[in-house]
Amino acid sequence: MLSPNFFNTFFIIPTLNILLVFYKIFIFIKIPGALGLAIISLTVLFRLALHPFFAQQIEATKKMQKLKPELDKLTKKHKKNPKKLQQEQMKLYQREGINPASSCLFMIIQMPVFFALYRAMALFLVKGNMDKVAIAVNKVVYSPYLKVGNISPWFFGLNLAVSPAKAGNYVYLIVPLLTALFQYYQAILSGAQLADSSSIVKKKSNGKNSQKEKKDESGDLQKAMGTQMKYLLPLMIGWFSYTLPTGLSVYWNVFSIFSIWQYWKMNR
Repeated sequence: MLSPNFFNTFFIIPTLNILLVFYKIFIFIKIPGALGLAIISLTVLFRLALHPFFAQQIEATKKMQKLKPELDKLTKKHKKNPKKLQQEQMKLYQREGINPASSCLFMIIQMPVFFALYRAMALFLVKGNMDKVAIAVNKVVYSPYLKVGNISPWFFGLNLAVSPAKAGNYVYLIVPLLTALFQYYQAILSGAQLADSSSIVKKKSNGKNSQKEKKDESGDLQKAMGTQMKYLLPLMIGWFSYTLPTGLSVYWNVFSIFSIWQYWKMNR
C-alpha cells in the first residue's frame, strides 16, 4: 500500500502518523467517532500551518488589482517592446513590494499537502477493509504506541469509509450538499474580495477608461472564470463528495470553513 518512494516517505507517511496521533488521543479519552475527530484535527492543524501563505495570496491579489491602471499604461506604452515591458513591470512590482509569484505560492504548497492528506486518509477509508488497513498502517508508524487494531469508521452515525453514492441512505446526501454549499459560499467571498479591490481601480479611472475596461477582453475572461468558480466548481466538488468516501468530505468541508472564515475576516 505504501511503497518506498520520495513522496510517501516525506509526505504521506508523516501525515499518516500525525493522523494516528490524534486518533490515539481521542481513543484514550474515549470520545466516540475518534477517526472523524482525528481527520478534523489533522485538517485544522494543516490549515493553520498554511494560514500565512493563504493570507499572503489574498494580499498579493489585492495589490495587483490596485496596480492594474499602471500596468495597463505600461502595456500600452511598451506593447511593441515585450522585453522593455517586462523590465518596467518588474520595477513597478519591486517599488510596491510585490512578488507576482506569491499569489501562486499557496496553491503550490497546498497541492502536495492536500494530496498527502488524501492518500493518508484513503488508506483508512477506501474499500473500508479495516483489517487490511491496520496491517498496512502498522508497518509505517514511527512508534509502536501508534499501532492500531480494529478501526471504527463511524462518526455521528455515518460510515466515513462509504461514499454517499453507495451508502443506500438518504442521510448521506447531506454531506455532498453541504460540501457544494460551502464551496459556493467560499467562491462568493473570494469574489467579493476581488470586487473590493476592483472598485479601487474604477475610482482611479475616468469615465472614458471605464468604458474601455468594459470592452477589455481580459475583463471578459476574468468574468467568465469568476462564473466558473462560483457555479461550476461547487457542483464539481459536490459531485466528488458524492462519489468519494464520506471521510474525505469531512476533510474538505473543514478546510472550506477555514477559508470562508479567513475571506470573511479580510473582507470585513
